[in-house]
Amino acid sequence: MSVTVRFAPSPTGRLHIGNIRTAILNWLFARKEGGRFLLRFDDTDLQRSKEEYVVAIREDLQWLGLSWDEEARQSDRTARYDAVAEQLKAAGRLYPCYETADELDRKRARQLARGLPPIYDRTGLKLSDEDRQKLESEGRVAHWRFRLANTEGADSLTPLPTLINWIDVIRGEQTVDVGSLSDPVMIRADGSYLYTFTSVIDDIDLGISHIIRGEDHVTNSGVQIELFNALGATPPQLGHHSLLVAADGQALSKRLGALSIASLREDGLEPMAVVSHAALIGTSDPVEPHTDVAELVELFSPSKISTAPARFDPAELATLNAKLLHELPFSMVADRLKGLRIETDEAFWNAVRGNLEKFDDVKEWWSVVAGTVTPVIEDAAFATRAAELLPPEPWGGNTWSEWTKAVKEATGAKGKSLFHPLRLALTGREAGPELKVLLPLIGRPRALARLQGQAA
Repeated sequence: MSVTVRFAPSPTGRLHIGNIRTAILNWLFARKEGGRFLLRFDDTDLQRSKEEYVVAIREDLQWLGLSWDEEARQSDRTARYDAVAEQLKAAGRLYPCYETADELDRKRARQLARGLPPIYDRTGLKLSDEDRQKLESEGRVAHWRFRLANTEGADSLTPLPTLINWIDVIRGEQTVDVGSLSDPVMIRADGSYLYTFTSVIDDIDLGISHIIRGEDHVTNSGVQIELFNALGATPPQLGHHSLLVAADGQALSKRLGALSIASLREDGLEPMAVVSHAALIGTSDPVEPHTDVAELVELFSPSKISTAPARFDPAELATLNAKLLHELPFSMVADRLKGLRIETDEAFWNAVRGNLEKFDDVKEWWSVVAGTVTPVIEDAAFATRAAELLPPEPWGGNTWSEWTKAVKEATGAKGKSLFHPLRLALTGREAGPELKVLLPLIGRPRALARLQGQAA
């Protein structure tokens, strides 16, 4: 079976860690199966959809390395939706209703008060042509509902238990009782189409074979399967992944604005750290950094995705980001270092990468070895003696141990009393990379000047 999946964001805001996880799972699935990954903009909400968000979504996906094989926009397909709507109206599966939102709210309240399920009572199906003409003459405008196939026959309006079943590629056997649901609105009174309607038509026309999305769509899937059937199409295979929650188990939704992909990028996180975290969180695989997305493709399987909520902790992502940097070989960062005007070699990168939390931290350590540092001198006499014992260059891997041994013998200092004042003098910092690898990079002229209390 040829695999085609889609990521279908609405361009009404920035992508965040929640919906990018859906994109990544779909992308990995497509690449694992040798299939296609489509980007579809669900932009039928003309008031809220903005071109700036279309551009931003593309930028976010590109930054993460998620290339797409085809792009579509729902706003280009209105004529197709119109044609399908007429087809369903003619078949009696779309029918007009005239209640206002306030009237529907009151109707639901009355049903609840009587101990009845608050589902639509299909008043719209009981209207005669004269009834509809009268309502329209009063200024009423119809919205259109899709009639679920949950009655004994076309003449019956009473919903009965009607089970829609499918084998979910993530959750296993799933069942939705469409007999307990209202006939869903497919066309608003203003003529605009709702997501459920347009999405099914797009999935048919674009040949979508699998839909991987959040578990909040499980009930909606029962309705969509009915709509696929009404249009004579085979529903795609469905997979519903768990949703993200905060580290404390609370809903993440209110915090997603601060977790946009743009904000993560601006905070200096590595794209592969974000991809690794999103791909592995809530799965049976350990959440570890991967420098090559091919490794994640190889690991991916829908069966590994847990049905339990996945806990997202920004601190865990930050730690993963640091671990990723610590593993990056020089070949993968050489051009980025040049972009920061850091002309260096592998020795420098290997010396400092273990102390980076974000890539830009490298600038601090480049300043230490090649820029100007204001030394911190705790004991002038000790620093002077250490300066006198600096060996001549060339320096190598044994220079630090040979020099500190000589300083120890000359001053009697040892342990922290030996190493800490030397670090402060040479780097101006309390902690950092091992000085045995940093000292040869600093070089004798700078080291000597700093031990003498000079900014160098």
